[in-house]
Amino acid sequence: MHATDSPSATAARWDRSLHALVLIVEDEPEIADIVAAYLEREGLRTLRAQDGLAALTLHRSARPDLILLDVQMPGMDGWTVLNTLRQRGDTPVIMLTALDQDLDKLTALRMGADDYVVKPFNPAEVAARVRAVLRRTLNQRPAGASGVLRVANLVIDAENHQVHVEGDGYSHELLLTLTEFKLLHCMALAPLRIFSRSELMHECLPESEALERTVDSHVSKLRRKLDEVGLENVPASVRGVGYRLAADR
Repeated sequence: MHATDSPSATAARWDRSLHALVLIVEDEPEIADIVAAYLEREGLRTLRAQDGLAALTLHRSARPDLILLDVQMPGMDGWTVLNTLRQRGDTPVIMLTALDQDLDKLTALRMGADDYVVKPFNPAEVAARVRAVLRRTLNQRPAGASGVLRVANLVIDAENHQVHVEGDGYSHELLLTLTEFKLLHCMALAPLRIFSRSELMHECLPESEALERTVDSHVSKLRRKLDEVGLENVPASVRGVGYRLAADR
């Protein structure tokens, strides 16, 4: 990636459906296991919830890119969960149900579901539908339009100034200073682009009279915090040029 590429040009080439996080809401562990295995073969990451309340809690904390939502669950059913999700925002939802009736399909779509799959289903088809919805909802949206950026295991919420590092079944909040957050967010807008120290000074420390080497200090502290949660050498140093958030591909 050339250092003169603009953030918007780089972001346009960054497929944001890659490594997306899918929340599987299913009270039958065997079905959840099979679906998760197929999604993970596609390079997607998964979280699981066995009931509606757990699903809403994980939606708030982990901010998944898509939710596979079973309709028939004990306690809070899928319709109630979908209604709550739509009050919160527009996270894509694919409904899973054993009911093969047109009325239920129409109800799901009218309530804001993005797709509908009837059990028993082919898990490969479910994975294909998930990919299709993610490509439509993530890649057609301008970078940062929702206020949330995802780069590999990093989830950066610009509106709430929060950063989470996600892994297999967990979401860990990273505590950053305002300057560290600005640096991370700036580089996340174009994760393959190399940013010079002067660019980062201009974007993240516009009122500061500090020298450019001050950026090195802030990046070093940011890198140390990321390293503590398993993200090594992030951001990466590009000798003689500056910093890049993601490794080149």
